[in-house]
Amino acid sequence: MRTESVIVYSDQSNAPVLQHPGRKFPGLLVQGDTLYAMCVQADEACAEASQGGTFEELEDLRSRLWDLLDHYKSVLGTHGIPLPFTDRDEK
Repeated sequence: MRTESVIVYSDQSNAPVLQHPGRKFPGLLVQGDTLYAMCVQADEACAEASQGGTFEELEDLRSRLWDLLDHYKSVLGTHGIPLPFTDRDEK
């Protein structure tokens, strides 16, 4: 374990955007409980889909992920940082 300084671009609860030393682009910190909940939700969505169920769980998970990505993109844009990927919505 070590302690290092990071650049904090946003400290929004459950979605802080941070840049670790030595990394070209910032990242989004996902808390362990949030990550676990999303993994469980993905499992449930896959189980429902495999049994011919509705896509409600899958749609909710997708929405949660897009909300995180939209926040990340907004924070980077506010700070004039280019995205580390080609955004399919801006081609």
